[in-house]
Parts: sequence; structure tokens; C-alpha cells
Amino acid sequence: MVFSAGIMLSRKTKAAYFGVMRVPMFLSGRFYRALLAPRSLNVRTVKVQLGPGQKNYLPGWINVDANFVTARCDVWANIQDSLPFPDLSVDVFYSHHVIEHIPDRQLVRHFADMHRCLKPGGLIRIGGPNGDMAMRKYLSEDSEWLGNFPDPHDSIGGKLKNFILCRNEHLTILTPSYLREIALLSGYESAIFCTAGQSTTEPDLIDSDVLQQESWSSPNEPHTIIVECRKTADR
Repeated sequence: MVFSAGIMLSRKTKAAYFGVMRVPMFLSGRFYRALLAPRSLNVRTVKVQLGPGQKNYLPGWINVDANFVTARCDVWANIQDSLPFPDLSVDVFYSHHVIEHIPDRQLVRHFADMHRCLKPGGLIRIGGPNGDMAMRKYLSEDSEWLGNFPDPHDSIGGKLKNFILCRNEHLTILTPSYLREIALLSGYESAIFCTAGQSTTEPDLIDSDVLQQESWSSPNEPHTIIVECRKTADR
């Protein structure tokens, strides 16, 4: 996981944090799930954001983050563990530029765990770095699109390395075919791709606060790939 408040800490610092906090963070998640989490019989709409950091906190949502130091969260838990929600209790999960920090081998498990928590007909909306567009821009030598974050480079290869690896913080490459494969392996009935600031679903699930925080990404040449996956309504 990355500290999601615009601060890039060294791997050594983050490893130390998770080494010290792993057990209390695990217990915090278990405590929330056992005593405080919404249950499947709740009639209210339950919306969960994973990894809000500080600036993307969503009022009215349950915001889950592993970092209680610089992030703002309602639930302190590591989303690489089992999510702190009972089966069939959540209407929608949302995460933006989070899953690329999860080890690639754990992505199917993470998607499946969200599927476990979703009510029938529930939805996930996931955004991350657009690997497909990055490779197109590399081949067309569009260095401006690739940019210089987090490190300055003169070469187009260095800029692609920035986008794909981000100082080795990114642990996978997100493309439409790969995300669709993960979704189907995890039990979702569909994987629909959409542009930032737009949704394919009803507005009571993906509201304007979510869409506005994505508006920085160009709809025609998006830096962010966004997928919405639906759980079947009969389970």
C-alpha cells in the first residue's frame, strides 16, 4: 500500500510502518467488522471508499485506509487483508489510484473479497493508471502526456518508466483486457469501462462527489482507466 496523501515515502519507511502496525491494524478491522460494520439487513445504501488519503475523503461514505497518520479515514484497516465488512452488506465500493499498489498476485483475491461483501446487484468502481494509453503514448513519443512525475527524465523510455513503475510503487499494469479478466475470474457479471467524471450506473451509487474528484483526467486521452463491475442480482 502507498500512503495516499500526496506524500511518497521510501519503501523502507513504509515497510517499517506496516511491520509495527500490521497486528493492531488487523485487530482494528476485525473489531469494526464484528461490532460496527453495517449488516446485510440494513435498508440504507452502504457506500465504501478504499484508500481515500486526505484530500479524497467522501462524506456519506465509509472511508477505509491503512494510514491513520496523514490520511482521513472512518475505518483503519489494511485492504490487503480481508475487508472489514460482512457478506452481502455493501452496495458499492470505490477506489481511485489504489489497486496498482496491491501486489499483482493479490488482485483477484481483492476483487473477490469486494464481491463477497457486495449485496446482489452491487457495484465496484475502480480507477488506476492507464497502462494501455501509456504504451500508445510511448509508441507515438508523446513525452508531454507521460510527464515527469515522480522523477525528471529526458528520454521517452524514462518517462514511460515513471508512469508504469512510479519508483516501484506500482506493482501491476492496468489495461482493459487485464481488468476484465480479473473481474470475470472474481465472479462479476460485467466489466464496463467509462471515462473520468462519468458513470454507467444510477447516480445514487456513484454520486457527484466521486465524479468531481476524477475530473482532472482528460476524457479523450485519459491518464486513468476506470472500470465498473456489477455483481449479479441473484446472489
